[in-house]
Amino acid sequence: MAPPSSSINHISNPCVYGDFVSSYAERKSRFMKWLSKLFKSTGSNRGGGGGSTSGRHHPQFLGEESMVWPAPRRSLDDRSRADREKEELDHAIALSLAEDLKRPNGQRWRSNTDEDYAWALQDSQLNPSYPPYDPSHYYPRSYKVCGGCNCDIGYGNYLGCMGTYFHPNCFRCRSCGYPITEHEFSLSGKDPYHKSCFKELTHPKCEVCHQYIPTNGAGLIEYRCHPFWAQKYCPSHEHDHTSRCCSCERLESWNTRYYSLEDGRSLCLECMESAIMDTGDCQPLYHAIRDYYEGMNMKLDQQIPMLLVERQALNEAIVGEKNGYHHMPETRGLCLSEEQTVTSILRRPRIGGNRLVGMRTQPQKLTRKCEVTAILVLYGLPRLLTGAILAHELMHGWLRLKGYCNLNPEVEEGICQVLSYMWLESEVLPDYRNMPSTSSASTSSSSSKKGGKSEVEKKLGEFFMHQIAHDASPAYGEGFRAANAAVNKYGLRRTLEHIRLTGNFPL
Repeated sequence: MAPPSSSINHISNPCVYGDFVSSYAERKSRFMKWLSKLFKSTGSNRGGGGGSTSGRHHPQFLGEESMVWPAPRRSLDDRSRADREKEELDHAIALSLAEDLKRPNGQRWRSNTDEDYAWALQDSQLNPSYPPYDPSHYYPRSYKVCGGCNCDIGYGNYLGCMGTYFHPNCFRCRSCGYPITEHEFSLSGKDPYHKSCFKELTHPKCEVCHQYIPTNGAGLIEYRCHPFWAQKYCPSHEHDHTSRCCSCERLESWNTRYYSLEDGRSLCLECMESAIMDTGDCQPLYHAIRDYYEGMNMKLDQQIPMLLVERQALNEAIVGEKNGYHHMPETRGLCLSEEQTVTSILRRPRIGGNRLVGMRTQPQKLTRKCEVTAILVLYGLPRLLTGAILAHELMHGWLRLKGYCNLNPEVEEGICQVLSYMWLESEVLPDYRNMPSTSSASTSSSSSKKGGKSEVEKKLGEFFMHQIAHDASPAYGEGFRAANAAVNKYGLRRTLEHIRLTGNFPL
């Protein structure tokens, strides 16, 4: 994507920089040369003996911005030579007076008799009716003020840009503050920049390889951006086997290493902080979510087993199910209704470098004692994501135990996603009081028992809520949005009753 346009110009070969010639010694030398010339011209024929000017070079400001020209030593116009010489004398004296006025008490300071003689000569040649000289209001045609230091540019080189003049040393980069001396620079509005500084400010860098994102064939900056984390990266990283966190979906940066799980998934450091690795660790969370259901008068009367499993074991269990709709390509939870033997995680793996190794598993035969055999959840996910999956799968179990049969995927998955979203809300926003009208009893949140959450965990919870709300699949995405609209309008209890009677959401 191209950076927003803000009158950005890239200007090449703008200037030739030279030194100023306005020191006191040089000005005095030039003044004395002119004075000698004046005496010679006074003795010659003033009326018509002027030499030809056709061979002189007169640099001009061409009206094209960002060009540097030496300031003209004298202005050529249609006036007589005497008038022009008088103006040059006035300008020389104005410069001297301007320096004198800077001294204490406004007193002139003269260093030698040459300048005294020049002042006497001027007093004798000027017409007595000529008004007194006022240096504060005298501005010759060549008078220019520097846009950087607000001082008179004088008779040195200058740069003209954006209708303003600058000393070469005063034309500075808006970003770094150093003078721009290169042959190319960038303009953004009225602010000049070094090209490198402007690129640093506006050209996005890839958050994976940390290089400037390259332009495509059309010359535009094209990149990918995560819709929640705003992680910008080169399109090539979607196909170059860059690791992606199985929980938060962020790509692995080249200066950060993700943890590799034994079933091939990757886990970022932030998700690893609260990851649940085995069935024993997950039991307190599972019971807290059952309490959440009970607080809404949706108690599960049956004791449903819950197991944490690897990806392969979960996929094998899905194949053994006769019924059910599953979120592909990655299913992270399952409400099992058939009798199966499932390999569960008995002991959590340990960290070995950037890998988790040494996990201990055991096969477990699940028998069908009711409509729900067990709930399976993928191991190695952060606590809030694991809880959201458990809340979703427990809703499947509640529907089956309460006789909600043969629901279409949009209705069943949609209402299960609503319960998952509501539980996340109660964890991430504990003060949020948008509980459905199912019970007058207040809902207790497990977060109140475990203390406050870190900002990292809260941000992860917000991302999981974002995932549910913006899912694009027909069953999980469209189903959730329809179910959520019905619950917000009619309440959870009335919505569930309408589903039991009609198999659809209330309009």
